[in-house]
Amino acid sequence: MLHSPDNLPLPLYSAAQVRELDARLIAAGTPGFELMSRAAHAIWRALRRRWPDVGVLTVLAGCGNNAGDGYLVAALALRAGWQVRVLAVGEAAQLQGDAALARDHALAAGVPMQPWCEGVELQGVVLDALLGTGLQGAVRAPYAQVIATLNASGLPVLAVDIPSGLCADTGQVVRVAVRAALTVTLIGLKLGLFTGQSADYRGELQFADLQADAALIAAQAFAAQRLTRSHLPRLPVRSHSVHKGQLGHVLVVGGDYGFAGAGLLCAQSALRAGAGLVSLATRDEHLAAAQVRLPEVMAAGVASANQLLALGAHASAWVVGPGLGQGAWGRSLLSAAAVSRAAQVWDADALNLLAQAVVQLPAATVLTPHPGEAARLLGIGIAEVQADRPAAARALAQRYQTVCVLKGAGTLIAAPCGGLWLCERGHPAMASAGLGDVLAGFIGALLAQGLAPLPAATLAVYVHACAGERLAQQGRGMAASDLCAVIRELLQEQSACLN
Repeated sequence: MLHSPDNLPLPLYSAAQVRELDARLIAAGTPGFELMSRAAHAIWRALRRRWPDVGVLTVLAGCGNNAGDGYLVAALALRAGWQVRVLAVGEAAQLQGDAALARDHALAAGVPMQPWCEGVELQGVVLDALLGTGLQGAVRAPYAQVIATLNASGLPVLAVDIPSGLCADTGQVVRVAVRAALTVTLIGLKLGLFTGQSADYRGELQFADLQADAALIAAQAFAAQRLTRSHLPRLPVRSHSVHKGQLGHVLVVGGDYGFAGAGLLCAQSALRAGAGLVSLATRDEHLAAAQVRLPEVMAAGVASANQLLALGAHASAWVVGPGLGQGAWGRSLLSAAAVSRAAQVWDADALNLLAQAVVQLPAATVLTPHPGEAARLLGIGIAEVQADRPAAARALAQRYQTVCVLKGAGTLIAAPCGGLWLCERGHPAMASAGLGDVLAGFIGALLAQGLAPLPAATLAVYVHACAGERLAQQGRGMAASDLCAVIRELLQEQSACLN
């Protein structure tokens, strides 16, 4: 059965976990060649649906099981009357087991085959059956040259399981990777297809479960879970007699000189996400602007940790960091947050000061770093964070024993227990200043309304990303404040205020 993006399963696997699942299916009685045949039929169905009238197929076959899938697809295409050719890359003698059987099957069916050579012409739809999930390190010759030639050809590409050159565990490209128009991934969804650079390479994604036994699938460990609307936590329905004091009080701490807008965006988001009360602790000089822009917010000028502790004594959730700065003022206010027992979100400069060991992180605090802040918190480079985003998110959650939201393409939410959740929603139009401030305020509002850190983070991340998608229909130029009203609409759709 082929699954479209709207009905994909939730679990995401590492390459090793998928190999283990494949071995368990074979051990349970499904021959490896039967699984390969099912894969070939699923790929061929997807190819015909996407490109029904092309009639020409070029298969680029490597030396692993992906090549076996490719050889069997070639035989199916030839039987259907397509013009077919297999270009074998690497040492054909390396083909073993089921992949070698698949090649022999294609030869017996009359599929034309020839070794890859530089300058050979690619035609029609190209099937990427080169490397698959077994890639270790950078793509080497001759595969790097083949992939570069394929990408330059402009021809439509279907990738078998995963685009060659894309890491199945991290979604990162080392050197070069195939840019596919369609990827049909097999047996289990690979984590690397949903984070890192994957969105630029995978094209449309379809999943074929190969009729795997559901009980075996359920018993297999997985690396992460996808967030979907139907599996999100919900805010409780409100009673008719509810009042604002029962819906939480968010205190936003931030807005140093030159950064007043960050605190305002955060406070506006908290309001639109349903907090009963919102206060803003900022510089005295910003009070007039805050009261004009957000009359619903109780803005107060604070100059010391003691003032902030008094102001936040009755707040149920603090959001600390948007526009906080790293000077004496920000450090003083952060020291007050560090001793508060309220649920908290630390963002932006609160994270930068945490990385400098200025304060200790209080319990039950959600961290919301972008890759640069994550790198500082872990003491590594940004490139290292992006090279393995799942590992970085888990490392942060472990180091600080708290929920961590690693923002970026394929935002990840990690829990101290090792659990990992991924949000694949969002849009490139969201690459705009201030959206992180809006997310931080959103999480704070959910904490104030009684959600625990992990449910608050997952719900906010997903709805925030969907709000960006909805606004992105209008094109470029998205402003962070635009999201707040849409967040309110989406929350009502997901967690209605009344039955």
